[in-house]
Amino acid sequence: MCTSFTIIPTHSTVSSESAVATVSHSIVAEPPPIHTTNAATTIYATANLQQYGLSDEAFQFAWKGYQKLLENKQISRSEYLTICDFSQPSSQKRLYIVDVENQKLITNTYVAHGKNSGNEYATKFSNTPESLQSSLGFYVTANTYIGAHGLSLRINGVDKGYNDKALARTIVIHGAAYVDPARAKAGVFMGRSYGCPAVPQKESAEIITTIKNGTCLFIYHPGKAYLNGSKILNG
Repeated sequence: MCTSFTIIPTHSTVSSESAVATVSHSIVAEPPPIHTTNAATTIYATANLQQYGLSDEAFQFAWKGYQKLLENKQISRSEYLTICDFSQPSSQKRLYIVDVENQKLITNTYVAHGKNSGNEYATKFSNTPESLQSSLGFYVTANTYIGAHGLSLRINGVDKGYNDKALARTIVIHGAAYVDPARAKAGVFMGRSYGCPAVPQKESAEIITTIKNGTCLFIYHPGKAYLNGSKILNG
């Protein structure tokens, strides 16, 4: 495990200055059923997601789409739900990996958006090749490969019209030196990608290994065009 990861305590007091947050994968005895109406509310509270900056609205939308992909048998690994919350600035830790089965937040770190999506905040999104913008919506993680950025993870966009050209655009999760906690501490927004949700270089292998091969990824923004238009959220 990457040495930059720190333990997220299970009690309610957590330092805001902690580095990338992760927790033990120990099994919680008899967790409540996850496929119930109030499961999202339970997991949101139990995992202390509000404390780490993830809004209830973002998680509720993520959960709704995650359930839809499960129903459609598009997810082969249901234990993790990953959320990129692009309502937050890039200087904040806005990538969340939630262990759904054990109702825990296991990773909270930085993630880049596309250079043409905005500066500190991502405000513009596109599914168009060469746009250099991020694409909103639901993805299913695929296989890994070694590329220009080292170990990288292909992500298959399954939100038609919003991110279904991700594979053709080579939108992948990879590590990048320009996604650096030191930039956040200096009050500087993160470097931007060509549309990829790039993560800190020292943490990329752990993140990729955890969520590869069939887990759900949701890139969120509160703009109504996507939220009202997605067939996954409104189908």
